Amino acid sequence: QVQLVESGGGLVQAGGSLRLSCTTSGRTFSSIAMGWFRQAPGKGREFVAAITWGGDLTYYTDSVKGRFTISRDNAKNTVYLQMNSLKSEDTAIYYCAANIRAFQLDLSFQYAYWGQGTQVTVSS
Repeated sequence: QVQLVESGGGLVQAGGSLRLSCTTSGRTFSSIAMGWFRQAPGKGREFVAAITWGGDLTYYTDSVKGRFTISRDNAKNTVYLQMNSLKSEDTAIYYCAANIRAFQLDLSFQYAYWGQGTQVTVSS
């Protein structure tokens, strides 16, 4: 079992920044690939970013490339999502998730464990 708790969401003006954190427990964090997804009102869950267990490889959806950065600190069992130059279309609930098999990191069904989500609202 893996437990995940997100934090860092909030209300920010367009062009601003936020950093989301996701702290895990229950399994060796350093062996798990991690991802961030988001879900806007009335839309499906969308892949945002993922990082391999060693942090050497990262993946992003096109709409956030150059603005968002995913990183991890295995000593703190925490994965981060630094979000810069935020836009109104980034408004969503953001979820972190754990991919035990480190396979197909952009597909939500490959993630076995999910956090409760944190709301990000970008005002224009």
